[in-house]
Amino acid sequence: MTVSPYADLLGLRFDTDAAGHPVVTMDFANDLLGRPGFLHGGAIGGMLEMAAWVALRAALGEEETVIKPINVTIDYMRGGRERTTFAAGEVTRLGSRIANVSATAWQDDRDRPIAAARLNYLLKR
Repeated sequence: MTVSPYADLLGLRFDTDAAGHPVVTMDFANDLLGRPGFLHGGAIGGMLEMAAWVALRAALGEEETVIKPINVTIDYMRGGRERTTFAAGEVTRLGSRIANVSATAWQDDRDRPIAAARLNYLLKR
């Protein structure tokens, strides 16, 4: 699935977990480095935004809807190291005009996230 040119630039892959929920994977690449040995925060933030978007798109199903971001808040919890990173989103509220989504990024252990985001979207159905 191609979501955006930015997702292609980051090398994101879109899969599903065992329960069928969307999961985004970003393999490490030198182009994603910020300070030596760590992923750039913008790459992590972009990945979280894409994870939230695919979770929302999955929740909407085949419904024709324009999705416009209203607000994005990212909490960086620990540095992303030079390894594969994963992210998943969860729709916490799906209204007729507004959607709230949370997303989490992790590397080795899903229970030890490296970053989390809260995103609010305007839906034009």
